Amino acid sequence: MVKWNYADPAMAEQSERVLQTLLHHGYEAYWVGGCVRDELIGRPVHDMDMTTSALPDKMIELFDHTVPTGISHGTITVLLHGHAFEVTTFRVDGTYENHRRPEEVTFVQEVVEDLRRRDFTMNAIARDVKGHYIDPFAGQQDVERGIIRCVGDPEERFEEDALRMVRCVRFASVFDYRITHNTWKGLWKKRDKLTFIAMERIRVELEKVIAGSYPLKGLELLGRSSLLSFAKVAVDCNRFDRMLVRLMDSIPSDQVNLRWTLLLYSGRFTVHEAEQLLRNWTFTKQDKEHICDILKMDEEVKVLFNISEAIQWPSSMKEQRLQWMSLVLKFGLLTVKRWLELRTIMANDLDHEVKEWLGLFSQWNSEMKAFHLKELDITGREIMMLSHRSAGPWLGQVLNHLLLQVAVGVISNHKESLIREVERVDNNHG
Repeated sequence: MVKWNYADPAMAEQSERVLQTLLHHGYEAYWVGGCVRDELIGRPVHDMDMTTSALPDKMIELFDHTVPTGISHGTITVLLHGHAFEVTTFRVDGTYENHRRPEEVTFVQEVVEDLRRRDFTMNAIARDVKGHYIDPFAGQQDVERGIIRCVGDPEERFEEDALRMVRCVRFASVFDYRITHNTWKGLWKKRDKLTFIAMERIRVELEKVIAGSYPLKGLELLGRSSLLSFAKVAVDCNRFDRMLVRLMDSIPSDQVNLRWTLLLYSGRFTVHEAEQLLRNWTFTKQDKEHICDILKMDEEVKVLFNISEAIQWPSSMKEQRLQWMSLVLKFGLLTVKRWLELRTIMANDLDHEVKEWLGLFSQWNSEMKAFHLKELDITGREIMMLSHRSAGPWLGQVLNHLLLQVAVGVISNHKESLIREVERVDNNHG
C-alpha cells in the first residue's frame, strides 16, 4: 500500500482499492490533482481524486455504488465504505463555452494528454499505486521552488477558463508561492475575461484567500493586477487601507467573517455599500448579517461615544453605561465581542484613550445580569394576564424594558420584582 503522510489512512486505503479494481480489469488508473500536490507540499489532503483510462460506463459496471457527477465530462463519483471519490476518464477538452467549461470533451488513452489540459504544473502530477509520479511538466520542481506556472501557454489556459486567474492568485496567497513572469503576463492580458465568471465562483476563491495564511499577499496581487475590476461586481482593491489590511493576520483564520469586516472597514465601505456588495457577491444571508452587524455597531458607537478622547471620570458614566448595555442587548453579545476584538486589533500602541474605552466596555459586559429575553423570570403571557391586554407591539416594548432594567442591575431578575415593574409601567401609561 502506498504511504500517504498527509491523508486520512482510511480514505487513502479505500481510494487505493478503487485504483486496484481498475488496474485489475486492465485499465490505467492514478491519483491526480490536489491530493498529489498537497502531499508534496505537506498540507492536509482532504479529497483524493483519480483519473483512469476506463470509460464512465465501464466504471459504473465495476463499482456497486456510483453517482454520475459529471458523466458528460467523464466524471463518476465512486462511493466506498463511507468515502466518496471522483474518478475521471483521461480526456482532452474541446472549445470552452463562455470562458469557463468545455463544450465537449474527447476521451483518450494517455494520462499525459489528460495532464496537459490542466491549469498549473503543480496540479498536473499523477501518482500510481507504487508511489511513482507521472510529472511531464515538472510540477514537482515547481512545488520545490514555490512557484505557480501554467501548463503550456498561460494565455490559452486563462482564455479557456477565466476563473483560473483567481485560482492563480489564491494558490499564490495560500501557499505563499511566486507567480512566474509568463503566467502573470498571461493573467494580465486575459483579465478582462473574468467578466464571464459568476460571482459565486469568484467569491468562493476569494474566501479561501481571506481565510488563508497570507491574505495580504493575495490582496496585493489582486490590487496589482486590478483583476477584480473586471468582475461582474467590480471592486478596486487599491481602495483598501494597506496598514489596516496588514492587521488581518492578527485575526484567527477560522474567523473569516471578522477578516471580511476588517477588509470592508479598511475600504471605508458604509453599511449600505457593504450590504450591497456582499449581497451581489452571493454571501449567505447569515454571513452578510454577521459582517454588517459589526459595521452597524461601529457606526452607533461612534455616535454615542467619543472613544478617541480620554474618559471623564465619573461624569455621565451612568448614562453611558446604560447606553452601552442597550447596544449589547440590541446587537447581541457575540457581535459585541467581535467588535471589541476588531477594535482591539486596530488600536495601536499610541491609542491609549481607545484602549481605555475598550477596557471599560468589556468591564460593563461582565457586569450585565442578563442578555436575552428568555433569561427573564417572567413570560409574555404572564405580562398580558397582569395587564389584561392582548398581544401587540406594547408587549415587546415592556419585555425589552424589563430586560434592560435587569441587565443594568436596576431591578433583580425575580418574578416579584418583575411584576412590580410591570405594574409600575402600567400605572405610568394608565
